Amino acid sequence: MNKIGFIGLGTMGLPMATHLLKNGYELTVYNRTTQKMKSLEEQGARVANSPKDVTAHSEVVFTMLTADSAVEEVILGEEGIIEGASPGLIVVDSSTISPATSKKVADALSQKGVEMLDAPVTGSEPQAIEGILTFMAGGKIEIFEKCRSLFLTMGKEAYYMGENGKGSYAKLANNTMAAINLLSLSEALTIAVKAGIDPELFVKVVNGGGARSGMIDNKAPKILNRNFEPNFMTDLIYKDLGLASEVAKELEIPTPVLAIVKEILQMARVKGYGAEDMSAVIKCYEEWAGIEIKKKNQF
Repeated sequence: MNKIGFIGLGTMGLPMATHLLKNGYELTVYNRTTQKMKSLEEQGARVANSPKDVTAHSEVVFTMLTADSAVEEVILGEEGIIEGASPGLIVVDSSTISPATSKKVADALSQKGVEMLDAPVTGSEPQAIEGILTFMAGGKIEIFEKCRSLFLTMGKEAYYMGENGKGSYAKLANNTMAAINLLSLSEALTIAVKAGIDPELFVKVVNGGGARSGMIDNKAPKILNRNFEPNFMTDLIYKDLGLASEVAKELEIPTPVLAIVKEILQMARVKGYGAEDMSAVIKCYEEWAGIEIKKKNQF
């Protein structure tokens, strides 16, 4: 499969599509904001007028969108993928959405002989740019195998999780853990700095033991450098935790830590940090503690 479509050229989608183009795939792209398509067009990508138009030039279409409503509109809407899809087309949705939406879209596409994978990713913008994302996919295993080379063009790993919806379940569980780890980092840094400990030294100590996490690797540098430009916005992680809460209700399981983390991130949004990186939640802790957490040589 060489003809690939890509819809959604935001923070994650643009670098993902760029990797496909640079690795020799014939790429057709669509984005609601047309300006975001120009850099890829200049590199040789075909620009489509609608999601429906993308299907005319594609064997596989990837979507990377921000919410359930956008996925439904792009795939099932009046000018959506389903309107131009022919039997045999494969749709791969890498958005973080509700498993129920993933299954609904997959069922609708199957009525037209179109296969779908829900294949969200771990990692944020830096990992997308480096091409080291990890994909977790739900759908038919034979469709997953057909798309494996595409996943490994944009990432370092791809795992088959089970039937449609299982990729989305796995992603929401993953993001729940990531958010909890972020809050644990924030609280621990606040304790250390309030006690007069150098935060850089504290991070080095933590990295040598069992409390180490990916959040320390990814977010401690942003906090210490006071760089809250978004790799993953607070608004988006809050949205994901809302979906995770719905899943917990569906599965009838208690998630008390998830509930607390979600509320603290809502506090960060109320403070105006919604469009900043999720690590900006540290500013809530700083306000409560009456401190600022930064490198010692920063002024």
